[in-house]
Amino acid sequence: MNPLAEQLNQNLKSGNNHVYEMLSILGKEIYFPKEGILSQSAEATANAKKFNATIGIATENGGPMHLATIQETLSAYKPQDLYPYAPPAGKPELRTVWRDKMIQENPALADKSFGNPVVTNALTHGLSIVADLFVDEGDAVIYPDKNWENYELTFGIRRHGSIINYPLFTEDMTFNSAGLEEALLAQKDKGKAVVILNFPNNPTGYTPGVKEGEEIVAALVKAAEAGINVVVVTDDAYFGLFFEDSLTESLFGKLAGLHPRILPVKVDGATKEEFVWGFRVGFITFAAEQTEVLTALEQKTLGIIRATISSCSHPSQSFVLRALKSPEFESQKAEKFVIMKGRANKVKSLLDSGKYGDVWEYYPFNSGYFMCLKLKTVNAEALRQHLIYEYGVGTIALGDQDLRIAFSCIAEENLEELFDLVYKGVLDLQKI
Repeated sequence: MNPLAEQLNQNLKSGNNHVYEMLSILGKEIYFPKEGILSQSAEATANAKKFNATIGIATENGGPMHLATIQETLSAYKPQDLYPYAPPAGKPELRTVWRDKMIQENPALADKSFGNPVVTNALTHGLSIVADLFVDEGDAVIYPDKNWENYELTFGIRRHGSIINYPLFTEDMTFNSAGLEEALLAQKDKGKAVVILNFPNNPTGYTPGVKEGEEIVAALVKAAEAGINVVVVTDDAYFGLFFEDSLTESLFGKLAGLHPRILPVKVDGATKEEFVWGFRVGFITFAAEQTEVLTALEQKTLGIIRATISSCSHPSQSFVLRALKSPEFESQKAEKFVIMKGRANKVKSLLDSGKYGDVWEYYPFNSGYFMCLKLKTVNAEALRQHLIYEYGVGTIALGDQDLRIAFSCIAEENLEELFDLVYKGVLDLQKI
């Protein structure tokens, strides 16, 4: 094993051996080179004042070489904020601004020990870093039965984790914390589990309430006290879009510093929060009481980034940073929130109106982009195809009964027509 990896592992063992035990084989072996091209380039940048012939970019007239046909469309930005490689951890100022934003929006973090966010190529990349660092073949990866299908690819197919699902909802349609606890405690012999908490949930648009949040935390503590090392990932892709009766903070704040056997990892980003899906700017953040643990985890994360994509898009980071620092940022974001909340409320009023008879129920939703119908009389995939080819309406079928509808991309004035057509599609299939 490389001496740098050994040193990072030793730092983890001395800081919190439980965190070291959580690492995958790759997680234990990975490190960020201290004497490679990047470190030598950094040293030259700081000290080589005459000629710096280290960095693999082209320069001209004292700045990065670039084409006028590209720069003319980006004239609001300095070339040095667009064309050079961004640091593997991301633009330092962006990391600081995002950390400040996290504390502002999650007051529970104010007095907690957590690291500086590392920039990722959006949330999928952040989740894949978690998988690489902590999941070996057969390791338990626990998340609800209603989930984003990419989890299976990221944790199951890529890393051969053992996927364990539990019902998201109880019979009373509240978060099934007992199911989570049962799935966790079943891993006592393994001594390790990775738990994914995705709120607002994709596909249902559900975020637990305060009491449910307390139950989730209690279940995790119970597992830790039973001797299980738990990596808890808060997938906060849709953070901030909380419309009614739910937690309004990430559980990351409640989990930070909670127990030595619980390692909280926050994966979030500008992608959904700031409506910049194609920019691919996300973050991964660790919480730990010991500075050496945070430093070691960051270095291993940088090793994964260096070994896969090298660094994330510099222009996208500059665009997001400029927006976050803008005086108009909060007011513009609030305007979009009002639109999204109006769409969610309109959907709920339609579904509660009695207009659509008894052909479906709907799962609770109070946040995010989506809601899910639970069909009573027809197959979800059959309905999905019928809606596309008969009425030109696109939806997502999940299993036999569930139909996901993204109200986020339908104007409020068009929602009634949308659900009328879905209902009509159900009636059509009932006649066959």
